Amino acid sequence: MRKHEKHIPIHLLSGFLGSGKTTLLRRLLDYYTAQGKKPAVIMNELGDINLDGQLVGDEVPMAEMLSGCICCTMRGDLGVEISMLVKEHQPDVIFIESTGAANPMETLDGVTEAAMYQAIDLRSVVTVVDGPELLARSRDGKGRTFKLMLEQIRCATVLLINKVDRLEPEQLVEAQQQLRELNAHAQIIATVRCAIDDWSWLEAADHSSAPPSNHMVEGTTINEGAACSVNGCTADHHHAGHQADHHADHHHADGHQPDHHDQHHSHDHVMVVTYYWQKPVNSEAFEALLQRLPANIYRAKGIVTFTDAPSRFLFQYAYKESDFMRIDPQGHVNDVAVFIGEHFSKEWLLNELKQLEQEAASTPGGLL
Repeated sequence: MRKHEKHIPIHLLSGFLGSGKTTLLRRLLDYYTAQGKKPAVIMNELGDINLDGQLVGDEVPMAEMLSGCICCTMRGDLGVEISMLVKEHQPDVIFIESTGAANPMETLDGVTEAAMYQAIDLRSVVTVVDGPELLARSRDGKGRTFKLMLEQIRCATVLLINKVDRLEPEQLVEAQQQLRELNAHAQIIATVRCAIDDWSWLEAADHSSAPPSNHMVEGTTINEGAACSVNGCTADHHHAGHQADHHADHHHADGHQPDHHDQHHSHDHVMVVTYYWQKPVNSEAFEALLQRLPANIYRAKGIVTFTDAPSRFLFQYAYKESDFMRIDPQGHVNDVAVFIGEHFSKEWLLNELKQLEQEAASTPGGLL
C-alpha cells in the first residue's frame, strides 16, 4: 500500500424500485460538479438496457452492470468496475446505484472486496424510501418486497423519505416513526423529488475517515448529523463451511458515524472498517485475532502477508469460521483487511491490528 495514496469516497444508493434513486443521483452529481469535483457512477440494472443511465449525461464517467444483480450474480464484477473507473478517470468520488431488487448487505460485501485493488472508502449508504409505498406495504406486512424494503432501511446511514408531498401530515409522522423504529441511528430527511437544501450530512461523511498516522484506516462512523447503522440487517445469512459469503438466503423482490468519547465508553457505531496493512504479521497471531472477534463483527476478508510464510494469502471470515488461500497476484494488489458488522468498537479493532504489526516487527526471524 502506498502511504500517500488518495482514498476515493464511495457512496452507495439503495432503495426500492421507483423510490427516486436516480433523481437523487442526479442531484448528487450536480452538487459535486458545482464544487469542481469529478464524480463517477456505477449503475446496476437487472435488465440488459440501462435507461436511467441516459439521465446522467455523457460528461460523467459511468460503468454499467447489466443483466444481473450487483449483490449476487454480479458481485464479483463490482471490484473490477471500480478499479477501471479509478484507473481510467481518477474520480474524486464514486456513486453506486444498485438495482432496487438488491440486498443491501450483500452489496456492501461487493463494495468492500474492491478495497483489495484500489484505495477506496465506503462513506455512506443512502436509502431512498417511497413514503406512500412504505405505509401501504407496512399495513399488509407480508411478502418479499416488504422484507427487502425493511432490510434496505435497516442498513442505511442516511434515510431519505421521498414523495412526502403525497402524504398527509399525520401520515408523514407515521412514516418517520416507522423508519426510526427500524433504524435508530440514521438521519432521516423528508424530501420531494429528492430535493435537499442541507448537504452537511454528506460533507460529514466525506470527512469522517481521515487516516491516522501512516496506517490507512477507514471507517464509517456515527455522528449526530449522519449516523450509521446496520442494526438488524442480517439478511438471513447462513454459513456453510468456508463459503458463507456465497450462501446468503437472498431473494429478489416481487417484480424483479463526530465520534463522542469519554473515559468510560464510546458511542461509535461502525459499519465497515478497512485497514491497509503496512507490515507483515504472524499467521498464528492473526488467526487468533479472528477467533476472538466479537459476535457483532460478522465478516472479514482481505489479503495479508505473513512473517512466517513465503506467500501472500486471501482470507475470508464469517461467523467464527475462517479460510486462507495462497495467492500470487499479478499487478498491484493491496494488503488489506475489511471488517463488516454492527455497533462494534472500531478503536478496539484498530488497536488489535496495530498491535499485530508491532509484535511481528519486534520478533526476530520473520520472513520480512
